[in-house]
Amino acid sequence: MHVPLTTLLPETIARVLFGGAPSLPEQIVSALVAAVIVALVPLNCAAVVIWAKRKVTAAFTDRIAPNRTGPFGLLVIVTDVFRLLSKELIVPDGVDRPAYDIGPILVPFSALLGFAVIPMGSIFGIELQLADPETGLAYAFAVASIATLGLTMCGYASNNKFSLIGGLRAIAANLAYEIPLVVTAASVVLFTGSLQMSEIVATQTNPLLTVMGVTIPSWYAFVNPFAFVLFLIANLAEVGRNPFDAPEAPTELVAGYQTEYSSVYWVLIYMGEFIHLFLGGAILATVFLGGPAGPVLPGFVWFLVKIWAVFLFTQWARSAVPRLRIDQLIEVGWKGLLVLSFVNLLLTAVIVGMLAT
Repeated sequence: MHVPLTTLLPETIARVLFGGAPSLPEQIVSALVAAVIVALVPLNCAAVVIWAKRKVTAAFTDRIAPNRTGPFGLLVIVTDVFRLLSKELIVPDGVDRPAYDIGPILVPFSALLGFAVIPMGSIFGIELQLADPETGLAYAFAVASIATLGLTMCGYASNNKFSLIGGLRAIAANLAYEIPLVVTAASVVLFTGSLQMSEIVATQTNPLLTVMGVTIPSWYAFVNPFAFVLFLIANLAEVGRNPFDAPEAPTELVAGYQTEYSSVYWVLIYMGEFIHLFLGGAILATVFLGGPAGPVLPGFVWFLVKIWAVFLFTQWARSAVPRLRIDQLIEVGWKGLLVLSFVNLLLTAVIVGMLAT
């Protein structure tokens, strides 16, 4: 079993704040402090997306993005936050109030929970990871799926037929693409023999081959590119990006499950969507792209580069790929990706078995 060379963030904080043998309350305080530090990474990424999303989309569609509020339009992040949070929170008549209130909270909260097991690299020998359980990959998929419950609650509780349809579509898309996503990731687990995130990263550190003096690492994107492509496509559906954004298709559902939300609730839903974008990128980077591994630059920098690269891919898809109808979306998931993911799993099992003998 792989043993990390660095200590996890909560252990380091406990040692710095309380010494060598912290008590249980001190361990809890250290864990909370570490959780805040780790959460700042996706939260800051989600904040920058407010600006980056417009810039990238404008570049694809030959338009002018924000460029007047601050240098390069960067202060649009601040103005948008104040603008949205200062709006009146309008609650329609007839909503199911408990579900209406809880739904927007579940969406970002589930994504933040997923980052607890993601290895983000080390800085000064401190591993930016809250926990490294043996079931880390399964945990990440499990908590990320909670967002579907939040979207369903938003759609159901809004007392709006378009919102309800959006919530039902979210369930349908999740069922159709969560299984191929997990099955594809399981093919990597066959190679590593572990669900532990640090172990998955560690098995990708060895060189795969050297071509003309260039060493190619044994990232699973190179070892099994077919699985990488399947995971990338399924991830688009999980984060609700084109061509799989039927749950919130504006031309069909006004805005889908978030139609009846405003002010801070609307912000929570969209913040959750952006954090899920980066969680999907973080899982993909960990499982297929060597996690925080990379030359010269610190691991944390490489981790950010990889998750932002996945974000740029999703924005390309959003700008360039037409939306599928809901029936096409379900058909691609169940008849296409599901079958291909099991074929990939079967072939991987055969290859691993042959290598073992």
